[in-house]
Amino acid sequence: MECQPGQVAWLREQGAGMVGRKRPTIEDVAAAAGVSRGTVSRVLNGGHYVSPAALRAVNQAIKRTGYAANQHARSLVTRRSGSVAFILSEPQESLATDPNISVMLRDCSRVLAEQDIGMFVCVASSDAERARVARFVAGGHVDGALLVNARAGDPIMDQLMASGVPLGAIGVPLGRESSMAYVSVDDRHGARQMMSHLKSLGRSRIATVTGPLDAPGGRKRLQGYRDEAGCDLVAGGDYSQESGERAMSSLLERAPDLDAVFVASDVMALGVLAALQRAGRRVPDDVAVGGFDDSAAATVARPSLTTIRQPWRQISSEMVRLLLSLVGGEPHTAVILPTELVVRDST
Repeated sequence: MECQPGQVAWLREQGAGMVGRKRPTIEDVAAAAGVSRGTVSRVLNGGHYVSPAALRAVNQAIKRTGYAANQHARSLVTRRSGSVAFILSEPQESLATDPNISVMLRDCSRVLAEQDIGMFVCVASSDAERARVARFVAGGHVDGALLVNARAGDPIMDQLMASGVPLGAIGVPLGRESSMAYVSVDDRHGARQMMSHLKSLGRSRIATVTGPLDAPGGRKRLQGYRDEAGCDLVAGGDYSQESGERAMSSLLERAPDLDAVFVASDVMALGVLAALQRAGRRVPDDVAVGGFDDSAAATVARPSLTTIRQPWRQISSEMVRLLLSLVGGEPHTAVILPTELVVRDST
């Protein structure tokens, strides 16, 4: 590219400002650490075959010298970009309305940053967005992809798998369980935990508000409800507060004698509480309410919400670990984590 006169003058000024500020090199780090250049190189490329003492010395020398690796040059050698894609298969608005997504995004970003790996956030909720994300992933911009909240039959799963890029999912990838790495909680067991708790309180007419039945949480939490319920009082929701309110109003019309409700998400439970209040039902005196997730919605609810806790930090850590093992050539596997009942004022 040819520089214009103004650009040349600017470059000269910048060059003058850089005099005396030589960028640290691998040789500088090696000298400061008292090791060979090859040892520093091995540390920068993963620390394989380096003694703990040498590893500490090199890391300390990197901090003292202010050395920063040339990521572009390294990527030409390793054929890795040093980044992954966080792909949300839902409308972009869910980043603001679903507290679980923001927690997963924060925790995955934190764990990846500890490995000095960057993260792209991609939304793939329409055909055009899915095609664009699939092209981006297949174009070599990321070393792996992390799919969040994919529904059964979502074409993005096939598009990403066809790219050949290592792929993992948060939540069971329905229909692809045997061919994808994933991390999930035991949704069915968690629902059974809540149902057992409600029954232990003497509640016998227990209803449920489900999540979408093409989503793993919606489907498996309904199964857990049916494992334990002596009735089948079911209304569907879409994880939004508004859908919880509509579903609860429908249930009260169909079964005015219900005395408890298990809600498949805390956010929907906020809507359930609003519908019960409007109908003049006291919580928990008349109707006990249990949620799922232990999100921020559970603690802002009035009364505070009894719920099933998902270990979000552990979910994110395990998913990053599985994804990076795929990038390193390991076979795909799955991790199922336990849930925990958290009792508050709504039961």
